Formats: sequence, C-alpha cells, structure tokens
Amino acid sequence: MTPRHYLLLEANNQQLEASPPEVAVLPWGAVESHNYHLPYGTDVLESSALAERAAAVATAEGAHVIVLPAIPFGNDEQQLDQSCAISITTTTAYAVLRDVVRSITKQGIDRLILVNGHGGNQFKPLIRDIQGEFEVLIVLVDFFDMAKDEFNRIFENPGDHADEFETSVMLHLYPELVQMEHARPGDTVPFGIEEIKQQGVWTPRPWSASHPDTGCGDPSLATAEKGKAYCDAVEAALSRLMVGLAKAEKGCLPYQ
Repeated sequence: MTPRHYLLLEANNQQLEASPPEVAVLPWGAVESHNYHLPYGTDVLESSALAERAAAVATAEGAHVIVLPAIPFGNDEQQLDQSCAISITTTTAYAVLRDVVRSITKQGIDRLILVNGHGGNQFKPLIRDIQGEFEVLIVLVDFFDMAKDEFNRIFENPGDHADEFETSVMLHLYPELVQMEHARPGDTVPFGIEEIKQQGVWTPRPWSASHPDTGCGDPSLATAEKGKAYCDAVEAALSRLMVGLAKAEKGCLPYQ
C-alpha cells in the first residue's frame, strides 16, 4: 500500500517537514446501533471516508491538508440501553476538541475542519468557546447537511437513521458491511404528547421507546448508485473547502 501522506496515521516526520500542513481535518462520529442492517460504526466510517477522499482531491490540487485520526465516540445518551452503544458527554467532547486545537496551534496549524457524521453531536457552542480562546479558525461540516440540492434530488424518501440516505452511502463506501437481507423500515413510535410535535419544539428521543429497532426511515429504496452520487457531491464541496482554507492567509477571517 502506498502511504497517503495527507493522512496523519500514514505520514512520517520527513513528509510532514517537507510539506507542513496548513489545514487539519478531524472526522468525528459515533458508535451506536443502526437498525439491523448497518454497522455500529456507520457514522465514523462515513465521516472518515469522506474526509479522506476529499483530502486526496485537495492534496492533488496543491493544498497542504492533514486528516487527523477520527474520534469514534459521540453523544449517545439516549441509546445507552442498547447493547454496546458508547456515549461521551458534551463536557468530554469539549475537552477532546480543545486539546486537539491546543496541540495543532502550538505547531502552527491555525485552520481546522471538523467533519461530523452524527446528528447527536452538538459542536457549535464548543467551537464558539474554543475559537475565542485560541488563534484558530474552526469550520464545522455536518456532512449529511452538505450538498442539500443533490440530497433532495437523489433521495426519494429519506428518514434520519439507517434510512434510504444512510444505507445508500454505506452501500457505496462499505458494501461488505451492509446486510440488506435484514433491512426493514424502522419502528417509529410517535410522541404521546401532541404539543411536542409542533414546529420549533424539541426534546431528546429515548430510542428504545421511540425507535425500538433504532431505525428511522425506510432503507428499501437505498442503492449504491444513490450513495455514490451524494458522496461525489460532498467530496467535491468538501475538497473545495479544504483548498479554500489552505489558500487563505494565516490569521485571515472568513469575511475579510
């Protein structure tokens, strides 16, 4: 295997000294059940693969990008009664993200792209606090919200967990890990309090009660072709972001 010097785990010191990184990329996911047909690592596998593929394109275009090892654990407090779901609190996520930023800024890297693959991770308040403390520009990418026009064009009946969308992406990226013979529409139990269903009203879902099989949506319409079409759009958008940040002058704010 040819080492990919834009991935920190595969790079060596000589390569980093010859081409100092200007932009760090941190994939972040979750470890949780995804119905009966997708693996527990779906969120981190997707965010890692998309970050790596986009970095390959950005590197080929001359950007000095380094993809850090992915953080596998996310906030899954509402799935802790599911076997082997692993959750970290927001306090822990803040400490981990802050230490990553503290480390890279000491080494002269002042731009970080956080590629998030899990809807339960809430990074915006953390980024506001950390960016106020360090000389760093942190850009959050929720990959499932990128390329929305393509998303709406490609997917016919998306849900929000182990659905047509997520299953299609996994069929493209990791087909060997998808067991479509076990795919079925997610069991969804609506809130019993009608007023909670109003727009602008939110409360966490206890998954064993609201989605007993942890699925939300119908994966039967999923195809690898749909997954590829969406991943291609995300990779293009994400690589453009990497190149744009790499070209920016040190200390440049995004609105200058």
